[in-house]
Order: sequence, then C-alpha cells, then structure tokens
Amino acid sequence: MPAKNFVVSALKEKALHFRKEILEVLHAAGSGHPGGSLSAVEIFISLYFYKLNYRASDPHWEDRDRVIVSKGHCTPVVYVTLAEAGFFPREELKTFRKFGSRLQGHVHHKVPGVEFNTGSLGHGLSVANGIALGARILDKKFKIYCILGDGELQEGSIWEAAMSAAHHKLQSVCAIVDNNQIQENGLLREIKNVEPLAEKWRSFGWHAIEVDGHDFNQLKKALDEFDSVQGKPTVIIAHTIKGKGISFMELKAGWHGKAPNKEQLENALAELGGKASWT
Repeated sequence: MPAKNFVVSALKEKALHFRKEILEVLHAAGSGHPGGSLSAVEIFISLYFYKLNYRASDPHWEDRDRVIVSKGHCTPVVYVTLAEAGFFPREELKTFRKFGSRLQGHVHHKVPGVEFNTGSLGHGLSVANGIALGARILDKKFKIYCILGDGELQEGSIWEAAMSAAHHKLQSVCAIVDNNQIQENGLLREIKNVEPLAEKWRSFGWHAIEVDGHDFNQLKKALDEFDSVQGKPTVIIAHTIKGKGISFMELKAGWHGKAPNKEQLENALAELGGKASWT
C-alpha cells in the first residue's frame, strides 16, 4: 500500500529523481519517448504515492485500484514508477527495450503492476469501463483510473467510451488527460484541435476538473474530489508541458521516438542537478 503522507517537498524531490531516471533509461535503450513521460511525472507520483490502493508484493490483489495506461508511449515513466513502488527491482530498468526484456516500448501485462497491453491508442477508456461494469456486478468498490493522451482524444473510440461511461453512471472511473499540447508531428491545435476539453467532457455527462498537471496540491485536490462524485464518471484534465523540466525538450514534437545522446543526456541531467542513483 502507498504511504498516504502528502508532503509536497518530498513529492517534488521524487519528481526530480524520476525525470533523471527517465532520461537515463531512455539513453541506455537508445530509443523511446521522453516527452510524454516527462509531462506525466507528477500525475503518476500523485496516483501511486498518494491515492491508489495496491500491494506491490501482490500485483493481482482482488481489491486493488486499477490504472489503465491508454497513452502507451509513456512506458519510461510507467516503469520508473512501478520500480519505485516495489513491483520489480530498479536494476531491471536497465533492460528497457532490450531483446528478451519484459520492459518493452509499450506497456504489457507481463510487467507486474500493468493491467492492460497498449499498442494502438484509443482503447484504454473502453477497457476501464468494462472493468468498472464487472466490478459493479461483483459489488467491488475499487477505483479505475485511465491515463489518456490529449492527441489520443482525436480518436472516435474515446468519445464512444465517454458516452458509455456516462450512460452507465460509472462513478468508479476517473480519466486523467495528460494535456501536454503536442502530438507526434506537432501542435494538437494545428493538426486537429480537441479544445474546448472541459466543456466537451461535461456535454458527454462527465464531471470535469481542470488542474495544473505539475502542481501536486491541485492534483491531490482533484483526486480527492473524484472520490466524492456520485452518479457519473470523472475526468481530470491535467494541463502539462511536453518534455517538462528539460529546456531543449519542452514543447518540442521532434523527440517522439528519440532518446537523448550522451551529450544531450549530460546537458539534461545538469539542468536537473546531476545523475540518478541507479546508473
């Protein structure tokens, strides 16, 4: 079970450490997706080290809260989080995207703590709905959190799932949108604008909350508010910065699928104050 002590200074220190590890994991692999992992750091920390009920020693515990990572490119932050939470040894991070490793480029259920495989985007919210409906039949009270990318919201399957969740009054479902403004090839607003997000989700029957996705206090308040919502699903729209924390990565589309080289890694780590502890 996660520690429930909410100390912002400690969480900020953890976020700094996570960003270092993400960069080092990517550099060691020679490939991967830094931007969407760096933007989601505070979201994952708030979930796993404040809100979620889970047992790292028993990943299939029946009453655990579920996290469906629908924006599947963000495996570096997922794996760094799960290692920190105790689901597998931190040393295993060095095998990221290596042949034979279970830590591959999209999340896979063979990794302890991962609930659902992600390849093609746009399916996670439907899976979250299905889990919620099954939990209702079994009279289970766990929560289901679905991490979505903002570019992923361009897919019609997301809005079909949004309609279904509202129709079935799935109050155990919380979608969290990593609204980092950038997709693979550029700015969302130039490729296919998804705004206004909050109004759209509300029109589909959801309780919508907007937060600064890098502000732990705002994330805490939103996650706590979700617990009190009755009769409808909740969406937390977390406004974030793609590549957060690294000046030459922030709000840049060109980093999709690209790991930092040695010089870039050194420059990035210098901005963050030095290396992570695992290398």
